[in-house]
Amino acid sequence: MNIFNFSRAALAGFALFTVSCCSRATEENKKPDPPVDPPIVKNEVDVWITKADETIKLQKQTSILAFTTASNSFQNIEIDPSKTYQNIDGFGYTLTGGSVEVINQLSASKKEALLQELFGNGDNSIGISYLRLSIGASDLNSSVFSYDDLPAGQTDITLSQFSLSKDQALVDMLKKILTINPNIKIIATPWSPPVWMKDNGSSKGGSLKPEYYGVYAQYFVKYIQEMKKNGITIDAITPQNEPLHPGNNPSMYMTAEQQRDFIKNNLGPAFQTANLSTKIIAYDHNCDKPEYPLTILADTEASKFVDGSAFHLYVGNILVLNNVHNAYPNKNVYFTEQWTGSTGAFSGDLLWHTKNVVIGSMRNWSKIALEWNLANDASFGPHTPGGCTECKGAITINNSETFTRNVGYYIIAQASKFIPQNSVRISSTEVGNLSSVAFKTPTGKIALIILNDGTNTETFNIKYNDKIATTTLSANSVATYIF
Repeated sequence: MNIFNFSRAALAGFALFTVSCCSRATEENKKPDPPVDPPIVKNEVDVWITKADETIKLQKQTSILAFTTASNSFQNIEIDPSKTYQNIDGFGYTLTGGSVEVINQLSASKKEALLQELFGNGDNSIGISYLRLSIGASDLNSSVFSYDDLPAGQTDITLSQFSLSKDQALVDMLKKILTINPNIKIIATPWSPPVWMKDNGSSKGGSLKPEYYGVYAQYFVKYIQEMKKNGITIDAITPQNEPLHPGNNPSMYMTAEQQRDFIKNNLGPAFQTANLSTKIIAYDHNCDKPEYPLTILADTEASKFVDGSAFHLYVGNILVLNNVHNAYPNKNVYFTEQWTGSTGAFSGDLLWHTKNVVIGSMRNWSKIALEWNLANDASFGPHTPGGCTECKGAITINNSETFTRNVGYYIIAQASKFIPQNSVRISSTEVGNLSSVAFKTPTGKIALIILNDGTNTETFNIKYNDKIATTTLSANSVATYIF
């Protein structure tokens, strides 16, 4: 054998053996890479839901919802904060005399807890930021009264007998509410003037006598000044609740022309002379008669005293608010009343009121959204003789220790808890069965209310700043998204 050839073969074999051994040694000594944890997705959107079937009521969701740049084929609710609309004054109810009466029937501790829940800003509060009051009695007081009642045949043109004493319980409760929320705004409206000012001498129906226009203007001035002495600022008034509905008790009929002349010749100048900053808001009745506020706004002299128009929706279409705004874009619109009835279902009321009173009024330029009565008892009282017997409060006071939250509570709470005063409405789109309205709050957060009043669960994207958050909303549910 050739020694050279043997050596070369041996060397080659040795090299192969060496490489093989080293390779095995390297593989045996190599440790596996540690497992890679998936990225942690942090929640970016808080979600609160109320369902029409009452299985969930103003409940915060625990699932994680975050934004991503990934795309999908679901429908989009697009939020555009660069498109802004009206500033928001608040959400709330009418604090009727009846509300005060029944809330005062609670024990001291329960009353304190309820007022904190309604008007506070804590985790368990709903943050009511706007109240409506009656000037004198509404039909949801135990009895009819004004602030200057006299024996039949007497008059008081100097208003020397004017007194808030019959509303002292209301004044005291407002003082308490203002310690909880000093910034709450108040609009006030009369159901009727003192009967000696009226042509029928009755609390029900009739009209204001022309010779008392000036005295009645001073009645408003005195009311605002007396409330101010009690530490209560009246931000706005309307001259008459439901001026085209003289069948309530109390009530008064006031045509558009009468209200125009009263504002132009008496109320506006009286406020000006008294140096009052309280706003005068016209109409305060249903959406089926937009010609009423338009008559007043079209009058140059009357209009200069008028901040805007107020609406209810027992008849008509909420889109009327937008029409009136477009006709006079420098004037504000307000949604001041809508009742839930004793025979109404939670499901139907939640869906209709959320769509019309909250989302509808806001999308049509309203600065406020108010439901009707804050509280009553289990028999839908108190009320005046001839007053509403079916009006259901947001709260039912059952006894001194318990109360029930009704559908009106949740209709407003889905907005009031998350959208404070001085928020601004911003652009949001609507698709399919999803109605929406969006706001930017003073702290820079986005609050988005979405209603699904369809029969199926909807999957959709909230699109914001070129990112999307994909979520679902059950049929017949309302959700508020905060991000």
